[in-house]
Amino acid sequence: MTHKISILNAACHPDPYPYYASLRAGPALVFDTELKCWIASRATVVQQVLESSACAVRPVAEPVPRNIAGGSAGEVFSYLVRMNEGQAHAVPKQVIQSSLRKLDLSGIAAYTQQHAAQLTSKYDVRTGNGLTQYLFNLPVHVMGSVLGFEEDALPALANWMADFVRCLSPLSTTEQIDAAHVAAKSLQASFRQLLQDSQAKPYGFLTGLQSEAELCGWQHADGILSNLIGLLSQTYEATAGLAGNSLVALQTHPDTLQIMRDGSAELPQKLRELVAEVARHHASVQNSRRFVTQPCEIGGQTLHAGDVIVVLLAAANRDAEVNPDPDALQLSRPDRKVFTFGHGRHACPGQHIAEQITTSCLHHLMNMPAFDFSALRWTYRPSLNGRIPVFTHNIQNQENT
Repeated sequence: MTHKISILNAACHPDPYPYYASLRAGPALVFDTELKCWIASRATVVQQVLESSACAVRPVAEPVPRNIAGGSAGEVFSYLVRMNEGQAHAVPKQVIQSSLRKLDLSGIAAYTQQHAAQLTSKYDVRTGNGLTQYLFNLPVHVMGSVLGFEEDALPALANWMADFVRCLSPLSTTEQIDAAHVAAKSLQASFRQLLQDSQAKPYGFLTGLQSEAELCGWQHADGILSNLIGLLSQTYEATAGLAGNSLVALQTHPDTLQIMRDGSAELPQKLRELVAEVARHHASVQNSRRFVTQPCEIGGQTLHAGDVIVVLLAAANRDAEVNPDPDALQLSRPDRKVFTFGHGRHACPGQHIAEQITTSCLHHLMNMPAFDFSALRWTYRPSLNGRIPVFTHNIQNQENT
């Protein structure tokens, strides 16, 4: 039985885009009486919400989700600059953003090539489960190397991250939240040790970040390590979603796949263009929520403190007002407007990292003769806001039938 599409299941629906189009065709800001929230779907209104100082990422009365408050996962969450407002988090946000901007993307590409080769010897990417595991683990291995972890520590780091991120969803079970607290404690301990060890690596990323933090007056060690864990968790899901959706785009757009295969000399650039367009066309983060902290006017509506707005980033991405011919996958789209990685005060500082890892990952897979795009099959991971493919094919079984 097919359930009626709504904002609760659109992110993992096979094709949510006609639904988003119907919302854009309606009022600029519409109130859902059943879910008791406002819905923003047009690009202009989405941008207005994301830029508004009256719209916060968390409710004032619940800065940490109550289902993880009091545990290690809740402690990490409480320090995350992307989940908090106000002056206390302004300096940490500045430090994180500045340090990430200084990262050398060629180094990211080199680490991705290294780990892509190593992980394809561990996971059989010709099977759905192997490919899914590969796409989730690769970003953690890459960023773990950037942060300074030794190679033998990376598998445990990936396992902890898989457990930790599950607590960030309202769909999490009690068992998943318990596992997330255990993982968060292990992550805190490993990052605390990493920060101490980084003093012996004077030119590493962490040494630079700590120097920047000291210059800016951010001396909170727990805050620093929590935001490093947060950086890894963002990279984990966002990059797995971006890479997975890029594979889906190549499978469902054989003309685009052929362009990639025909231009081997231009393949890296073509893949960069593809990844940038997939971030818009198949957003891995389909929506976000904002909580109104004071009376304001948005989209012609007067909102009050306590109101909740669901911001449909994926709908805004396909608004013809900002992206003409929005349902087409266009590699060289001029003036592309993408809301997937946020906007304004809460724009994701790691967007360029996720795009570089994905580009290098795709380059590796396209150079594998045994990797068959036509055999890909997938569903989407259950989520209220993430569109992350879970691959289900098994090429070996298909060959034997």
